[in-house]
Amino acid sequence: MLKRVHHIAIICSDYQVSKKFYTEILGLKIIRENFRKDRNSYKLDLSLNGDYIIELFSFQQPPRRVSRPEAAGLRHLAFEVDNILEATQHLTKHNIEFEPIRIDEYTNKKFTFFSDPDQLPIELYEK
Repeated sequence: MLKRVHHIAIICSDYQVSKKFYTEILGLKIIRENFRKDRNSYKLDLSLNGDYIIELFSFQQPPRRVSRPEAAGLRHLAFEVDNILEATQHLTKHNIEFEPIRIDEYTNKKFTFFSDPDQLPIELYEK
């Protein structure tokens, strides 16, 4: 029945800050950007390597979501990278703090976490 994940929807508190984060820092490409006048909100469709992946929404004063300590619901967003050290150097260049690199005890792969502008946990996982 299911074929793949179609997209992930993220609501941000500061549209311009999050747009810059996801496009200029993480490198996602803009497919389309729409201003929804009736909602006074933006909907930004983003792709990764040509695949539609994220809908970034802006709403006025969205409620905060608990993400840490671990809370029920979406835990984090994970992206695969070829080289974790190169990826974390890129984060450092953009003044983004990340957790110490760890090794997955089941796969022996390297990974780390950092947060988007609204504190959504994001994982980088080495291929």
